[in-house]
Amino acid sequence: MFLLNVNNREYSCEEDKKLLTFLRDDLHLTGTKDGCSEGACGACTVIVEGKATRACVFTLSKLQGKKITTIEGLSQRERLVYSYCFAACGAVQCGYCIPGMVMSAKALLDVNLTPTREEVKKAIRGNICRCTGYVKIENAILLAADYFRLNKEVVFDSSDSSLGSSFIRVDAISKTLGEGIYVDDITLKDMCYAKAVRAKYPRARVLKIDKVEAESDERCVKVITAEDVPYNLHGHLKKDWPVLIKEGELTHYTGDAICLVVATSKNALDELVQKVKVEYEELEGVYDVHEALKDEILVHEGESNLMRKEHIVRGDAKKALKDSKYTVHETFTTPHTEHAFMEMEAAIATWDDNEGVTLYTGSQSVYDELHEITKILNLPEDKVHCISQLVGGGFGGKEDMSVQHHAALAAYITHRPVKVKLTRAESLAIHPKRHPMEMELTLGCDEKGFLTGLECTILADTGAYASLGGPVLQRACTHAAGPYNYQNIDITGLALYTNNVPSGAFRGFGVTQSCFAIESAINKLAEMVGLDAFEFRYQNALKSGDTMPNGQIAAPDTGIVECLNAIKPFYEKYPNAGIACALKNSGVGVGVPDTGRCLLSIENGVVHIRTSAACMGQGLATVVLQICTETTGLKSDNFIVETPDTRRTPNSGTSTASRQTAFTGEATRRAAEKLKEALAVNSLEELEGKEFYGEFCFETDPITSTKPHPVSHLAYSYSAQLVVLNDDGKVKEVIAVCDAGKVINQLSIEGQIEGGVVMGLGYALTENFVIDKGYVKSKYGTLSLIRATDAPPVKVILVHGPEFGSAAYGAKGVGELCTIPTAPAVAHAYYKRDGLFRTSLPLEKTAYRK
Repeated sequence: MFLLNVNNREYSCEEDKKLLTFLRDDLHLTGTKDGCSEGACGACTVIVEGKATRACVFTLSKLQGKKITTIEGLSQRERLVYSYCFAACGAVQCGYCIPGMVMSAKALLDVNLTPTREEVKKAIRGNICRCTGYVKIENAILLAADYFRLNKEVVFDSSDSSLGSSFIRVDAISKTLGEGIYVDDITLKDMCYAKAVRAKYPRARVLKIDKVEAESDERCVKVITAEDVPYNLHGHLKKDWPVLIKEGELTHYTGDAICLVVATSKNALDELVQKVKVEYEELEGVYDVHEALKDEILVHEGESNLMRKEHIVRGDAKKALKDSKYTVHETFTTPHTEHAFMEMEAAIATWDDNEGVTLYTGSQSVYDELHEITKILNLPEDKVHCISQLVGGGFGGKEDMSVQHHAALAAYITHRPVKVKLTRAESLAIHPKRHPMEMELTLGCDEKGFLTGLECTILADTGAYASLGGPVLQRACTHAAGPYNYQNIDITGLALYTNNVPSGAFRGFGVTQSCFAIESAINKLAEMVGLDAFEFRYQNALKSGDTMPNGQIAAPDTGIVECLNAIKPFYEKYPNAGIACALKNSGVGVGVPDTGRCLLSIENGVVHIRTSAACMGQGLATVVLQICTETTGLKSDNFIVETPDTRRTPNSGTSTASRQTAFTGEATRRAAEKLKEALAVNSLEELEGKEFYGEFCFETDPITSTKPHPVSHLAYSYSAQLVVLNDDGKVKEVIAVCDAGKVINQLSIEGQIEGGVVMGLGYALTENFVIDKGYVKSKYGTLSLIRATDAPPVKVILVHGPEFGSAAYGAKGVGELCTIPTAPAVAHAYYKRDGLFRTSLPLEKTAYRK
């Protein structure tokens, strides 16, 4: 018997289990989050005898008689102060790390109410945040110290929700206090648990699956194999990914699911999985794009390893380069990168004979899940119901099916509620990563330094399955020329299957890779001409009315010149700083149908804002609320923002391509305009039961368009970043100037940019996702994610072009943009420091990687 005190109450437990398991499963104190179960991330931080402690590390036997405080054990005064300070400072994005951050803050402030920023950084060093860049979390802790020390009264003020204000996010308080519900926080009556048996080898033939021993165990409900699946393929754009691998079929990477074990207890899963005996014939695999190009070993039998080819031609690049005074020819490489979102993938599904499958999920599109699952289970759409809980970070990594289809399949077959949750090791091995790319380019300019032409070949390792490799390759190609005014481009992109982990959507969507190449090449070209790197970029920067490299006419909201003007004083102040520019599309574009939708309904005197657009930390729920208050003149407390639900919220597409603020924002504005008209002649009470629908579509031209000036995207956002190194060669400061159009929420956009920059710094300098011959070798703690003590100050400056765009009051996306120019800016700073021209990421021979 193990005795311990939790939140001033005595508890006992006969089993010596991890404290985290006891808190969440036995006491249902779900504010303590499971982010890695490895002691690496800090999401599960609690206070044990006054010290911040990771609950996933210690077993109950080590805590006998100890006093433990969880986020639920805060005093009322602490609840008020921490929730206010974290909300008011914009410290909360996806929110998954925040209860752990609060507990680390409490451990500090309980003994020191006058901490310095460095002391705050040190206190939260064990807590990883993948969203914020830490700046606003540190601000919140310092503010909380003031409130406690000075005994200030807490006053929540939500009166100003106007565009551009720092209106408190609608979910910030519940997330801070650990009250917001993520999927793994849900437990249903008689719930079962499921886990997949994963492939032993990256490429092998499955000869036999023996499930007899597992199914003879009384804890086993069923072992589901491919023969049980109505339609055994999934994939958003290409159905090439088996739900389960059949006997006689090939595995394509170690994350492949062979079969699915359903058990009455999650504690039994690992043992039952070991009881499933699988016989394989191990085969030679393909782990390199150059090997893949040979097509000597086919990843998918009977199908070329070339998954997708893009060829974009404007003008005559060969002639332009031949006639150029100066040319640079270089090859650049970028690695796999792990999203490292804080919340591991989880889904719960239930079955009802009348309703069919109900799925509780945390993804980037409930409608994508709906369409995938109806196909897999061969059910009509009215028999699948997808409901989103809070999403603990995504960054593109939660666009593909990971656990949702397995939970739905298990519930469909067993007619029981089933939860499927990945361990952190499984998450690292299974979900798609950022594409490794090799980019060979030739870039030219004339004697005055005006860009003339670009030839580029991009090889992308798309891994075992297509995922979103096609669109990612497209974006890498369409953005490879940068935000500059020249029209001769010849860009070829090849996405190739390998037996590595699949590659797919990741913040920046291919542009992080090609931007590193083009911006680095520009630095060399500027040297040849004898121009300063800033001046070279400035004289080539797009202006309203210019023709972009892809042929589209730069719109009046084009703001790259404004970005450069804003960063110029800092560039002059720090002559050894590195600079880079970038652009990023808003909206899917390139001829693909793209629609935002919103429905406003008046229910019990309150306006319900209903849209399926996923909020995974970027603050979309707050964006649509502010657009509604701005348009209608109603106050924020007149509204409720509903969570995505395929029975309640209209399909507003995936949270990807920096599209939701513009597309769903404009759809919301249109619905709100209709409500405003109705309010001109009716009171809100008189509109009870009425609905107001808004939809926004924007037609674009396909990538193959032969128009002189095709319209590839609704809009583009622009950025210039400056990276300053200190005397020790570490990043001292980053200045990030962004044109994201109209600012909807000041704190949110700042937080997005700060977090995006820190993620970009990790990509450039420290992050190291190791995969060897198809086997993932990394753990969460070895990814070298940037922690608070290593995160530099980030100065955010917001500008806009000469005019605003027409959608969503002129707002454009910023979530991806802010990550893109960071790595080349860092590379340029080091090039200025030591003269070493680096062509691969993470950068070698820096203060971060000896």
